[in-house]
Amino acid sequence: MDELEVFFAGTGGSVPSARRGLPATLLRIDGDRLLVDCGEGTQRQLLRSVGLPDLDAVFLTHLHADHWLGLPGMLKTFDLRGREKDLEVFGPPGTARLLGSMSAIWGRVSYGLHVAEMEPGDAIEFAGYEVEAFNVRHRGVAFGYAVVEADRPGRFAAQLAERLGVTPGPDFGRLEAGETVGGVRPDQVIGDARRGRRIVLSGDTAPCEMVRIAAAGADLLVHEATFLDVDAARAAQTEHSTAAQAAQLAADAGVQLVALTHLSSRYRPSDVRREAQAVFPQAVVPRDFDAIEVPAPEKGPPRLKPWEADATVAPQPSQLL
Repeated sequence: MDELEVFFAGTGGSVPSARRGLPATLLRIDGDRLLVDCGEGTQRQLLRSVGLPDLDAVFLTHLHADHWLGLPGMLKTFDLRGREKDLEVFGPPGTARLLGSMSAIWGRVSYGLHVAEMEPGDAIEFAGYEVEAFNVRHRGVAFGYAVVEADRPGRFAAQLAERLGVTPGPDFGRLEAGETVGGVRPDQVIGDARRGRRIVLSGDTAPCEMVRIAAAGADLLVHEATFLDVDAARAAQTEHSTAAQAAQLAADAGVQLVALTHLSSRYRPSDVRREAQAVFPQAVVPRDFDAIEVPAPEKGPPRLKPWEADATVAPQPSQLL
């Protein structure tokens, strides 16, 4: 896959604020569009920014209302738009019962709606990548998700193949497919496999060893930072993380970049950023509608793309910090 981008539709926590919507992260992976969490107002957030896509799947990290309450309205909107392709909703145990109890809100829909419950370690396969669920430490059953790209083939050295006597054209394709051509072996002209990209989303969690393991060596970690260290006791009580704790976990995991979300309106974003960067300089605090582009490793590190630099719909003044 080529395109891999994380779009932040909602970066607030628990309750919406004038500047931040409730949790919702859109993954744009080539032609696929995956939504992780769907807080209240998510479809409005998307319509005000990149547009509401025909999602391929929705992944819920846990069943607290601020992470799913936007889903019923979105499901009904898809029906009113005449959606035809199926939609899959994945989540932890209890997801089917919860959405079943809400189904009267959207009624019968024109498309196939499939709800599947996952267990820790389960992986949903897509073309060229998979989405893996893992346990985190929060009240009730809660998951984080790792988006894991398959390793990519090594680069084909066309000029070297020609020097070895291979004629450009179909013979090149045979070599890339693993055949030996005219005595030239694939390993002579194809480099080592290139590692795939890895993005990890923590969901709501206290500092957790499972997140550190899942994020080891990741290109990007999206981690909650509901509190600052001055309120570490409150963070522990509610099983959330402070900005410093999230940054320390990112440092321990050796990630390239950590993006802090699920922010509380009690703190200034600049204070969250300052606390995190004192521990791990490669920490960013996205605003709603910002995105992070994750290129192939050989093309450089992940980078934050502010919304104004790539906007198709101008944000309202209340979106600006």
